[in-house]
Amino acid sequence: MADIKPLAMTIGEPGGIGPELALKAWLTRKAEALPAFFVIAPSAILRDQENLLQLDVPIVEISNPGDVADVFETALPIYPLDLPCPSVHCGTASPDTAAIVIASIMKAVELTRMGATSAVVTNPIQKSALYQAGFAHPGHTEFLAELAGPGTIPVMMLANSQLRVVPMTIHIALSRVPDALTIDLIIRLAHITSRALTQDFGISYPRLAIAGLNPHAGEDGAMGDEEQTVMIPAIRQLQQDGLNVVGPMSADTMFHAEARAHYDVALCPYHDQALIPVKTLDFHGGVNVTLGLPFIRTSPDHGTALNIAGKGIARPDSLIAAIRMAASMARNRQQAGEPTIDR
Repeated sequence: MADIKPLAMTIGEPGGIGPELALKAWLTRKAEALPAFFVIAPSAILRDQENLLQLDVPIVEISNPGDVADVFETALPIYPLDLPCPSVHCGTASPDTAAIVIASIMKAVELTRMGATSAVVTNPIQKSALYQAGFAHPGHTEFLAELAGPGTIPVMMLANSQLRVVPMTIHIALSRVPDALTIDLIIRLAHITSRALTQDFGISYPRLAIAGLNPHAGEDGAMGDEEQTVMIPAIRQLQQDGLNVVGPMSADTMFHAEARAHYDVALCPYHDQALIPVKTLDFHGGVNVTLGLPFIRTSPDHGTALNIAGKGIARPDSLIAAIRMAASMARNRQQAGEPTIDR
């Protein structure tokens, strides 16, 4: 099987650690046997960061992704954006660079959807700075879903070497979770997750474990009835649909090593229930994957870290893991004969 095409990496927030991580990831290309990637950004941002941190990373501009193979071993390929490049101050997120951040994402998606690249790897964005510039989307994932087209339902999965989790509700108050957790939501998310694990992770019959909402999964209604009124009916329907689903499971006993051996992904009712175990098991190696898109997208499982930007101490582990996972997903999709170009 032919190797995959290069990965398109976005710049993320220029004042954050994204540029540093991109440079450091390229420096590990041989030791980590990384697939070829290129960064979509004004080259001045990367050159300034390379000079500031004295990282000794040669930078070469390319005109199309097909040039990456000839460049990657000796220099970091940059796909330049034809936009003004305001001054970037490390540790400060500015609306002045919002156009660059947005254009980098849009170009990465465009190149991937047309088949010129295998996947999109995004560096973290600073939503507050984008909002000041008029960005109308709740976040990164919602913007990607809009770029994917009508009817797209994005699903966030966090993954590392030991665990995959899908939070069924994300950035909402804990008090709102019971009302947000519906039978239809559980069914929809489980179907998208199961299909993605087959298509992109090569798991022929994915095992899904659904965590209970209440302590001890409600203990037969003694500690809450959402398991009985919402979760069990959803699980039964999913089983009738042919999915390999178990639950609701008590969340306090489903994340130790022996329990994790019995499922491929855990679907959890709320944000912290999913993210605490995955970040505890491997804080630096976590990857944020968006399922349900017509293209592959991975990202480091952390933010812009403005407090350490420009200091040279940011660890590229999560970005490296995101690069690896994007490449693996692309190979699995290619092996399965999935289309990589939008029709």
